[in-house]
Amino acid sequence: MDVNKITNRIQAKEYKIGIIGLGYVGLPLLWTFHKVGFDMIGFDIDEHKIECLADGTPYIKHLDQEMMGKLAESDRAEGTTDFSRVSEVDAVLICVPTPLDEHREPDMTYVEKTVETVAPHVKEGQLFVLESTTWPGTTEELIVPMLEEGSGLDAEEDLLVAYSPEREDPGNRDFKTDKIPKVVGGHTQEALDVACELYESAVVESVPVTDTKTAEAVKLTENIFRSVNIALVNELKMVFSKMDIDVHEVEDAAATKPFGFMKFTPGPGLGGHCIPIDPFYLTWKAREYNENTRFIELSGEINTSMPQYVIDQTIIALNAHQKALNGSKILVLGLAYKPDVDDMRESPSFRIMDLLEEYSADVYYYDHYLPVIPESREHGYWTGTESVSWDKETISDFDAVVISTDHSDIDYRQLADWNDCIVDARNAMKDVEPRSEKHIFKA
Repeated sequence: MDVNKITNRIQAKEYKIGIIGLGYVGLPLLWTFHKVGFDMIGFDIDEHKIECLADGTPYIKHLDQEMMGKLAESDRAEGTTDFSRVSEVDAVLICVPTPLDEHREPDMTYVEKTVETVAPHVKEGQLFVLESTTWPGTTEELIVPMLEEGSGLDAEEDLLVAYSPEREDPGNRDFKTDKIPKVVGGHTQEALDVACELYESAVVESVPVTDTKTAEAVKLTENIFRSVNIALVNELKMVFSKMDIDVHEVEDAAATKPFGFMKFTPGPGLGGHCIPIDPFYLTWKAREYNENTRFIELSGEINTSMPQYVIDQTIIALNAHQKALNGSKILVLGLAYKPDVDDMRESPSFRIMDLLEEYSADVYYYDHYLPVIPESREHGYWTGTESVSWDKETISDFDAVVISTDHSDIDYRQLADWNDCIVDARNAMKDVEPRSEKHIFKA
């Protein structure tokens, strides 16, 4: 395999790239490579996404109309549901979901089905990169054997296999895909060299590491770090609340220290695909080595308990108004897992809504980024539910409003004028003066 010839083709933008999975990771990645001059094919099982790619219709909020329009007009980008066309590309980058199953163990179904489907169409000299977050050892123990068996090719002699974890942060305007360094681990030195060359042609830099399992461990470490620290401030929030101390004021003041402290913000629980899920990939793998991951498991317990804490504070708030949660009309404000996006993956809002239902409350939601709850793997019960309208008559009719996501374009002063009982799990009302002790409750 002539690596120099391959890298020359990459540098000349004569290398055709296939992206499998056109969601929050795959679509920005396709755009990133396309805009620097590569020919692209996007693969997805969802025909709707392929149709949107063809006609320039945005299906992810923070990826704008202009980008989708340019992709639709381009003769260098197309989408397809025909995975046999993998044979037409030089590199295959896999960006499919890796959720947990009901036992909080890795569900590799999407990865396995993808590799099984494309392996017969993989060709000699092709670069094959997994970007989906997973446990250390996945590429060597799962991907390589499946590729070799399905293609009849040798992963060391005939193919280039690598791992490069996605680092997307949906809605982050400061760090889009091309501004985020790519960690890369290769099954062979040749695979590492080619993968680094490819990523460096489109993103700010590549960060080579020893092997694929090291690269897999990097992504888990990044998100375990966040999970543990978020759990810490969530626990502090509950403790400080008992002491009548505002945890947000404490965090803001502590953050003025120019060293030795990093600010994390408490909330109603964890959301998004990464932080609620990734730590448990390492927990699962560690059991193979008879190792306990106590910090990870404890942080998971704290973070997953936060929706119940929000419910408890809602009960206290309603009691102040001489009302019970049972039978009360409750509005959950914000469905997305973070502000100003339409990404509802693993959003704690759903768990809050589920708990409110269990307490026999009458549950509604408002989120202008998600006017109708789409079908999903995790929240089928709520599929098709529509957001309420944002007006005084509607909002004032609720017994309580629970702020679960603090979208920046919500008028919180207006909310305070319209409703008498607000449970704030995001510190969204920090600049609003409450009318009384029974008006705004921190959760």
